[in-house]
Amino acid sequence: MSKPHVLLTNDDGIDAPGLAALYEELTGPAEVTVVAPMDNQSGVGRTRTHRTAREDHPWGYALDGTPADCVAYGIGGLDAEFDLVVSGCNHGPNAGNYVVGRSGTVGACIEAGFLDTPGIAVSAYHNRDFFVHPPAEYDFGRPARVARELVVRSLSAGIFDTVDMLNVNAPVDVPESPMRVTEPHHDYDIHVEHEVTDRDEVDIGKPRDGDIAIRDVVWPGTVGWENPFPTDDETRDRYPEGTDRRALIEGEVSVSPLTAPATAVDATGVEEIAAGFNDGEAARERATEDGI
Repeated sequence: MSKPHVLLTNDDGIDAPGLAALYEELTGPAEVTVVAPMDNQSGVGRTRTHRTAREDHPWGYALDGTPADCVAYGIGGLDAEFDLVVSGCNHGPNAGNYVVGRSGTVGACIEAGFLDTPGIAVSAYHNRDFFVHPPAEYDFGRPARVARELVVRSLSAGIFDTVDMLNVNAPVDVPESPMRVTEPHHDYDIHVEHEVTDRDEVDIGKPRDGDIAIRDVVWPGTVGWENPFPTDDETRDRYPEGTDRRALIEGEVSVSPLTAPATAVDATGVEEIAAGFNDGEAARERATEDGI
């Protein structure tokens, strides 16, 4: 059987050590073509641009664009057929449904899902330090080896017959970490500050009088790069077993099977609203015809 062809990208940029670790690990079981951003594109989600430029790279191409641009170009612009998109290793975790929704690492795989190509998004975390920052000080070998196993096993097991993508968070510092099937947990809030006076705290462009700061509270109680998952029972209880964030507390490999394009679900209440609306429209039409 021929090797699967993997399109490899990330959101930390083509020179990121997490990408290099994945490339080195995946070139054994797969044919790998890299199309990755020229520079850091963290947090851009599935943002697309309409014009871009590329530069040749020994592993493929560096693209002046987002991770979703890289996937769109790789699948639509190269004379190649890809079996799988792999995105990562991200320099930090992507856990919790809000973080997953805005992640450029995950956004690449969502773009792939719309283009009928399965994806694996791989993010690295440190069980004690949490964020792998600065990334040059960490070894991404463990998450890369997890990704290799998932690439080989998922394609042979037919996982992607029903799943569009896997969102993976793997520790860099726990060598025998078990793997858990998880779902993204909701833990998100927003903090709005009016009349911001500290100009250094405003990131909405040129400072102005009356600036408003809209701050994500993605990791509750966290400042900077500190670990938001202290190893205590209160934190464990906050995140139920089976969630991605609970797996991170335990130092495990979290694997969340997800759909990428929006998927319709049954909703009886919406059907009732539609029926009532249609009945009302029909009644109004009859009244108009009768001159009422």
